[in-house]
Amino acid sequence: MKHTLQQYDTELQKCKDIFLKKTQDYGTAWRILRPASLTDQLMIKAKRIRTIEELKSQKISDSISSEYIGIVNYCIMALIQLSIKQEAAVNMTTEEAISLYEEQAKLTRDLMIQKNHDYGEAWRGMRLSSLTDLILMKLLRVKQIEDQDGETLISEGLDANYMDMINYALFALIMIREQEELNT
Repeated sequence: MKHTLQQYDTELQKCKDIFLKKTQDYGTAWRILRPASLTDQLMIKAKRIRTIEELKSQKISDSISSEYIGIVNYCIMALIQLSIKQEAAVNMTTEEAISLYEEQAKLTRDLMIQKNHDYGEAWRGMRLSSLTDLILMKLLRVKQIEDQDGETLISEGLDANYMDMINYALFALIMIREQEELNT
């Protein structure tokens, strides 16, 4: 598990670095997005990954890794949106945005540690394509919950689904990195 935490933290740091740079470039313009719009952005990224996996080719040079990074960052944006009032100002400082990012990332990491313990790192035996499919399934669940105004009878809420998607995407990034290291 210690090795997993190191790998997880390395990949999460890459995601955070990109979030920071984009926040410096664009500010917090993403704050204008409603939850359903963030979900749709996530769907675009996950469907692109699945299409590339199925076709075994791509026309745009953006890597699959960059799409998984986008999934992590959009999910954290969604968690931030859920955690603060919609009426809050769209513009926030880079420091405020990073602080909120780190808060959501820590909660998600803590959840990963608990689940990874109970499931015995089952994700390590999975195929990368299965992680993509799980993300797509979680997105369909999120869309259903959003269509029901956030109400569920027995199921986990939006936040749990976003956290699971973050963890699946980070596991995918770890798997990609391990494969790259094997190939060098």
